[in-house]
Amino acid sequence: MREDLISRPPSGLINIEGRLLSVEKQVAIALRRLASGESQVSVGAAFGVGQSTVSQVTWRFIEALEERAKHHLHWPDFNRIQEIKRGFEASYGLPNCCGAIDATHIMMTLPAVQTSDDWCDQEKNYSMLLQGIVDHEMRFIDIMTGLPGGMSFSRLLKCSAFFKLSENGERLNGSVKALGGDFVREYVVGGCSYPLLQWLMTPYETNGPNSLSVSQSTFNQKHGAGKLLAVRAFSLLKGSWRILSKVMWRPDKRKLPSIILTCCLLHNIIIDCGDSFQPDVALSGHHDSGYQEQYCKQVDPLGRAMRDKLAKHLQQGCT
Repeated sequence: MREDLISRPPSGLINIEGRLLSVEKQVAIALRRLASGESQVSVGAAFGVGQSTVSQVTWRFIEALEERAKHHLHWPDFNRIQEIKRGFEASYGLPNCCGAIDATHIMMTLPAVQTSDDWCDQEKNYSMLLQGIVDHEMRFIDIMTGLPGGMSFSRLLKCSAFFKLSENGERLNGSVKALGGDFVREYVVGGCSYPLLQWLMTPYETNGPNSLSVSQSTFNQKHGAGKLLAVRAFSLLKGSWRILSKVMWRPDKRKLPSIILTCCLLHNIIIDCGDSFQPDVALSGHHDSGYQEQYCKQVDPLGRAMRDKLAKHLQQGCT
């Protein structure tokens, strides 16, 4: 990104001492703004620059990272998918699982002229949704953002390219896996906010104590552990890049998706570089604290049949 950020007079970025900002200082300013969520005034005061300079530097950084870091967030190739499937099976006993899906609300305050019911979610906050699919190492391998927080997670899913590709057999279309006399296709795991589909496994609905069979309870336990990866990934994302966990004052709805994408890229870069998150980075509560989980009643018969096959296999593995 160095070439993108080198300050050149006469339009170069200058600090209060009249010096051009180095690339390193620009990166530090942008990372401070994204990681802390502090105001531009506060970040500027820490680095001896004005509010407008913080804004310019941050956007130059975001635009450069969007262009040059695309390879850090993409759907895995065949060999990588095999690694992911082995990871989910080894850790959670879930065969042929390619990822975990979840979504979160990014808080925003809109000017009165832009307010609408679409952007006001069920908790009366203005927000933008981010849907993400993560692998067994909590790396984002697919994201979808830019849509209003008033949408349900199931509707958000159906607006995504991932849904269309999966429904058309262009994604999660790898080899089936034999489980005794049964066969299961590739899939991802998600919570009860999502529809049960042949490529998206959701938990069995509980209707009170002892309402589930042993195999169904075993499935829910294993499924829940795998799904928790996505929950933890969002907790780390919002905990590491706290601009996403605070209410953003009047963000440009066209620019906010770029902020979100940049934070997801930085999240992945940390993992790709073999670095590790400090234990105190993750948000102390749920990444969508204050939101009640929505329930989606949609059930595809083929999805139900596949879930039953997985439940049967998982029970046999525990006996």
